[in-house]
Amino acid sequence: MSTLLLRLAAPMQSWGASSRFKKLTTEREPTKSGVIGLVAAALGRERNADIGDLSSLKFGVRIDQQGVLLRDYHTAHNPRNTKLAFISDRYYLCDAVFVVGLESDDESLLDEIKKALESPRFPLYLGRRSCPPTGPIVLGISQVSITEAFKMQDWQAQNWYMRKRSHEQNIDLEIVVDAPFNTPHAFVKRDLPISFNDEFRRYRFRSTTSDLQGVSVLNPEWSEPVDELFEGDAGGKATEHDPFLALEVSDVSFESRN
Repeated sequence: MSTLLLRLAAPMQSWGASSRFKKLTTEREPTKSGVIGLVAAALGRERNADIGDLSSLKFGVRIDQQGVLLRDYHTAHNPRNTKLAFISDRYYLCDAVFVVGLESDDESLLDEIKKALESPRFPLYLGRRSCPPTGPIVLGISQVSITEAFKMQDWQAQNWYMRKRSHEQNIDLEIVVDAPFNTPHAFVKRDLPISFNDEFRRYRFRSTTSDLQGVSVLNPEWSEPVDELFEGDAGGKATEHDPFLALEVSDVSFESRN
């Protein structure tokens, strides 16, 4: 088996799985239907094309940087009738970074997907057209399972986020991976794409498991804590500077000027 790893990062992402009417929600991690749609666009497949080979890929997500949920109060007006407006609530994930894995025994298919993502036929976006990806998507192909690939991959969070957690040498990352329906503690969502045809989109249920401490990675921005001033030492050498020395009064004699 082999696994293709992708890095999905952008100022905003939105991965809807249960959006209805005027409330367009987002999941907390990329959906399989959204990523398969991204792959199909890169391959240049039309919406009515067969995607069975893509849907059969084992899918998983490593959450490298959770991001922040944003609610957009969205209005759209009809230019012919300014009194009419369509109002909706649209939700996004801001500053999130994910590592997505696609596992298959067919390495030639993964290689085809890799090349397509590096030179896509159609524009790529992360959930919605207003969310283009930042930087290269492809991380590479490894001849290991999806879980092992997650363990081998370096932390992909943004540098400022790594520095924010510089006091932690090892970072535990949550992973969400496809699993059989009879797996204990698995949860089910309607997120397996069958057809992207505009006239009749079809999805089935898929089962996944989540592990909050599934992978531990090294933080490249980690730094050793410095001992408290005056009470400890830094690098085995005591601190010599004492700011209170400037406040000490030297022996000075004052003469009376009566």
